[in-house]
Amino acid sequence: MKRETLFNYARDHYQAEPEYLWRNLPGYAVLRHPNGKKWFGIVMNVPGTRLGLESAEEVDVLEVKIRPEYIGSLRQKEGILPAYHMNKTHWISVFLAGPLSPKEIYDLLAESHALTTG
Repeated sequence: MKRETLFNYARDHYQAEPEYLWRNLPGYAVLRHPNGKKWFGIVMNVPGTRLGLESAEEVDVLEVKIRPEYIGSLRQKEGILPAYHMNKTHWISVFLAGPLSPKEIYDLLAESHALTTG
């Protein structure tokens, strides 16, 4: 999935526009609740070596909040890693380029949105 596809989905379903908060990290975008401003997703371009991959080529990841009781089983799926930037007890990193289907990514985004409401 391309990041623009994800951003269009977030715009259509959650009225969330990507926000680029860091001048020194122009590829990092936050998705927030429009009313409370809580983050429910972060899209980042990260060198693969920082994620434990062999290649230093940048990969796009989405970080989402997940219930702690699901973290362990989700991390066993290919394409899901412990969170790169956020608390590893509550957040995971998902490779946007696969192998998860768009539906699986959207479901994880929906869960994160629900957990961060309020």
